[in-house]
Amino acid sequence: MTQTIKKAVFPVAGLGTRFLPATKAMPKELLPIIDKPIVQYAVEEAIAAGITDLVFITGRAKRAIGDHFDVNLELEMQLSARGKDDVRDMVRNIVPAGVNCIFIRQPEPKGLGDAVLCAAPVIGDAPFAVLLADDLMKGPSLPTAELVAAYARAPGTYLCVTEVAQEDVSKYGIVRPGAPQPDGTTLVNGLIEKPNAENAPSRLASMGRYVFEADIFERLRKLGPGAGGEIQLADAIDQMAMQGRVKALPMTARRYDCGSKFGYLEAIVDHAMDHDEYRDRFVELMRDRLALADSANHKIA
Repeated sequence: MTQTIKKAVFPVAGLGTRFLPATKAMPKELLPIIDKPIVQYAVEEAIAAGITDLVFITGRAKRAIGDHFDVNLELEMQLSARGKDDVRDMVRNIVPAGVNCIFIRQPEPKGLGDAVLCAAPVIGDAPFAVLLADDLMKGPSLPTAELVAAYARAPGTYLCVTEVAQEDVSKYGIVRPGAPQPDGTTLVNGLIEKPNAENAPSRLASMGRYVFEADIFERLRKLGPGAGGEIQLADAIDQMAMQGRVKALPMTARRYDCGSKFGYLEAIVDHAMDHDEYRDRFVELMRDRLALADSANHKIA
């Protein structure tokens, strides 16, 4: 009998050095997209896919992530006293009833594979999803729900993939594609982490959403250090792929790389343009700023 995926792992132990000094004291996962932190989008995506156990792999100075998803009775009481019941309810329901948050500390940063391995005691023998919060997804259908549905149809290991520009392949794990499958997936023959553009087997890049079965843990335990002296999740996936056990699922959502400053800026702009309250004012603001920029360019010319 196929197990339903009810658990998800969120590796959030990274230092966020690309966003210093903003991330000196604040986790990068709590950087806001208008009024909601990056990690909350990933959590909402998981919950919408039917996930009920959220496992956060944290590191030093990441306590604020737990605080964000924890109950804050004092804040709720103050909001109630001021008649802000709608805001109180929004804060109270960041994590809905029936959803559990579990926090595990990664003692030292030894790679994404090690971070996933830290979740083994909580995951047990259940299948599970992995979501990298830096990859913010936007669209009518989000990757985690699509991966969970694919697993329900045919259990196995799944990667969420999309085609990237040739000049960008060195930034991602790149799939060596195999045969297309009747269910719309593609068999994965291998996964190469950040290859040179001239050596890349395709332009199909693995994005930050995965589904695994529990045997991934034993494989990660046996892995030696990979690139950077760390335990690389991509190495474990590559081994399974060579055994014909991995499928790639094309991504339909738009992805924003919020681990980069420009990707983060793109996410803010696009979410502002879709925001019920600010959309019209923001679009007008952008028109004004573009007109000013155009005028300044003409003066320089």
